[in-house]
This record gives sequence, structure tokens and C-alpha cells, in this order.
Amino acid sequence: MAKIKKNSHKILYRKYSSSFKYLMMIVTVFIITLFLPKQPRFRYEFEKGKVWMNKDLISPFSFAILKTTPQLATDKTDALNNVLPIYKYNEDVYKGQNEAFLNEFDVKWKSGALPENEKELAKQSALKMLQDVYKRGIIGLTAKHQKDGKFYDFSLIDNNVSVKKNSQDVFTTEAALDYFKTNYRSTNIRIKDAIVDLVESHLKPNIIFDEGLTTIVQNSTVNSLSTTKGMVQKGELIIAKGSIVDDEVYQKLLSFRETYEAQTKTIGDNRLVYLGQVLLVGFIITLLMVFLYLFRKDIFADNRQLSLLLLVITSMLLALTWAIKLSLPSLYYIPFCIVPIIIRILFDTRLALNLHLLVILIAGFFVPNSFEFVFYQTTAGMVAIYSIKNLIKREQLLISASFILTSYFISFVGIALLR
Repeated sequence: MAKIKKNSHKILYRKYSSSFKYLMMIVTVFIITLFLPKQPRFRYEFEKGKVWMNKDLISPFSFAILKTTPQLATDKTDALNNVLPIYKYNEDVYKGQNEAFLNEFDVKWKSGALPENEKELAKQSALKMLQDVYKRGIIGLTAKHQKDGKFYDFSLIDNNVSVKKNSQDVFTTEAALDYFKTNYRSTNIRIKDAIVDLVESHLKPNIIFDEGLTTIVQNSTVNSLSTTKGMVQKGELIIAKGSIVDDEVYQKLLSFRETYEAQTKTIGDNRLVYLGQVLLVGFIITLLMVFLYLFRKDIFADNRQLSLLLLVITSMLLALTWAIKLSLPSLYYIPFCIVPIIIRILFDTRLALNLHLLVILIAGFFVPNSFEFVFYQTTAGMVAIYSIKNLIKREQLLISASFILTSYFISFVGIALLR
């Protein structure tokens, strides 16, 4: 009975083998296109210093010209340099030090055996000078603000009113002490020394740097900076055919592309984009099936081997989609050359190259600088295939990896020199 059941499974598998094969194709196309970016692709590719080979480009809409990264960095630096450090006037410091001074004055006077008939006059004179010093202000200097010199401008906030000042306009603790030494008058040198000594311990900064508020103002200033510099009006010529893409035109093209992509996200028809992706991916998968049918009938007939090939294609393209959504610094981090290596080891050279080319062709529609991407990956894939003729030892994989890196390096250098 079990044997009959097993045979019936084989019969059903053979009967519906072709249907299952085409079902795998449809599922593969569906999965790949389901996760690919649905944003319409910008139709032009351009490089700085190259000739514009397309027709005259007329702006179909008005858009702002974006500033370059160096320009934004310069604007940010200039803006931050114009933001003065913010200091706050703290009245509680004077109150506390004045009270402490009074509490210690009598003790200091008695311990110094100073004449009682001069005590009150000395006290009032010292208190008056202490009040004048704190009224002018004692600043706590910050080293990072002295990079351009000992003195610097700052914003002083007192009673919610901001006033621009320079650190020369107020005292430091050292300057305040020198002020006392110079201006406190007494015929008795012992009294003067005692007063100066007592005052020294009660000179504390009452103009204090507010780092939190300064940071808030700096961030607000940076965030308010304009990221654009002028406009391109609708109907205006962006670049004419045969013109050189110079720095100014290059920035216009970048701005045009960014505006175009932003608009298509909101007003573009994703259904048409999805239909285009289905047609392209479906066509590529069909080419693979035709290749297998014509040249590798054994694989075409074996659904398990066919499913492995489709799984490899799907995995690599899903990895590409993941990288695009995460905005990786470079899409070259994705090891596309693993595809020809795996297929070369499991099958043969011809299938490895064919499958690699098909994967790269699909990926080329969704990466910037498509031609360069396809060139890099095609040459690296060919090197990967050639470097693993017969996998006998594991170290051959390391040798292959070194050859792949070398091919990338040569390609990058060559294209860089062409530019």
C-alpha cells in the first residue's frame, strides 16, 4: 500500500512538474518585484566634467538649486562663528558671598587684633567695593572660547534681556582681586591686607556660561540655514546637448533629480512602476529559463536544481533592496560575486556567467551610475569564475577573493583616470 502511495506521488510530480516549474518562476518574479523600490527611475545619468550626450534638457517645473556639501559646511561654520556664547547673570552669587563676608568679617578683625575704631569704616568700604565688583560682574572664562585670543565677545542675559559684551568689560576673579588691591584705601597696611585676604575668598564668578542654552541657539541657527541658492524656472534650459557638465550645471542636475524623485514619491503612479518591474524581471527570468532549456536541459528538468538557481537570484536582489532601504554608504558592500562562485562550484562556468549577468542586469535598474555598476560587477564576476577552475583546496577561495579585489581596484582606478 505504501509503495502504491509513493508511486502515486511520483506520478503526480511528473504530471505537474512543468506547472510547478512555471509556478516557481511566477513566485520568484512576485517576491523580487514586491520588495524592489517602487519609485520611478530618473532617466538621465551624468558626471561632472563629461559631455551631455542627451537632448537639450528643459526644466518641466521650477525647482531650487541645492548648495554643495562644501558650501553647506562653510555656511554652518560661519553661522556657528556668529553665535556668541551665552552667559547668565546670577544674582544669588553676590547675595551668598556678601552674607558670608559679613559673617567672617568680625572673626577676621578680632583675630588680627585690628583697631575697633576703624572697623565700621573698613567694613563699609569693603562692602561697597564688593558690591561694585559684583555689579560689574565676574566672569568664569571658558578655554574653548579663547581660541582666537584671551578676550572674546559673549551674550549676557540679565532679567531675560540679552546684551552683547566682551570679556574685557567685566572682571575675572584675578582682575577683581587686583582691583581691590589697587583701589582699597586704608592708612593701616594691616587692615588693607586683612580686607584683601578676606575678599579674595569671596570673589566667585556670577557671570556663568550656559552651555545648554548656547547649544540650543547653535542648533536653531544651523537648522534655519537655507540649503538652496537660487531657482531654475519652468521652461528654463538646464543644459544643452554637447555642453560640458561643469560644477554649476552639475549642481542644477543634482537638484533637478532630487526634486523629480521627491515629486514622484507623492504624485507618481506606483502601479505603472510595479508593472514595469514585473515585465523586466519576468523577461530576465524567462531568458534564464530559455538558456536552461536550450543548453542545460538536465537542470531545466530538475525542479530542485532550478529552485536553487531561483533562490540565489532572489536572495541577491533582496539583499540589494535591503541595502537601498538602509541607505548603505556603498552598494558595492553587497557581495554580488558570490553568485558566480557558488554556481561555478555547483554547476559550470557557462551557467555561472549567465546567471551572474542576469542578476547584475536586474540590479542595474535600481542603482546609481548603472553602467559603472554593471561594468564593475561583470568584470569582477568573470575574474571570480576564472579564478576557481577546480575547487580543490579552501585557500583557493582566498586567492579568488584577492583576484576579485584586484579587479575592482583596477576598474576603479581606470574609470577614475578617465574622468
